[in-house]
Amino acid sequence: MERILVSACLLGSRVRYDGGAKTSDDDLLARWRAEGRLVRFCPEVEGGLPVPRPPAEIEGGAGGAAVLAGAARILTPEGDDVTAAFLSGARQALAAARSLGVRVAILKEGSPSCGSLRIYDGTHRGRTTPGQGVTTALLELNGIRVFGEDRIPDAASYLESLRGTAFTERGDPG
Repeated sequence: MERILVSACLLGSRVRYDGGAKTSDDDLLARWRAEGRLVRFCPEVEGGLPVPRPPAEIEGGAGGAAVLAGAARILTPEGDDVTAAFLSGARQALAAARSLGVRVAILKEGSPSCGSLRIYDGTHRGRTTPGQGVTTALLELNGIRVFGEDRIPDAASYLESLRGTAFTERGDPG
């Protein structure tokens, strides 16, 4: 059974910067949860950030790959550098995924950790730009496909495609 790493806020955990959750009511996610396939994870909390906490954005909207390369930081509106916590959380997410053989993640779109297609632009004015968060970038660099909560059917299709490769990769029908 394929395990799926999921942003804890999408599963109802109140771990977001504002102390809230962004609980998904997606039927596929509910089914996978009932099957015991989901791995709940919040990289920001696991990286040591409190709840609630100031919002944070990647400077210049540079994206997670730039943060991983040391070319960009993650800052609060007051200019506090929280990059180290985000990097720690991303590394812990990767370690958790690897330990459970996770090959797919469904993460919160827009987040400086979890965004897969868009992130906030670094101005703290509510504007987004195309890009990935730092956790998404690290997971994808390590072969784990990441989908936002609005792309769960795409994640399901990808999971189905993995079933077809399970036999050749593991020598069993998966």
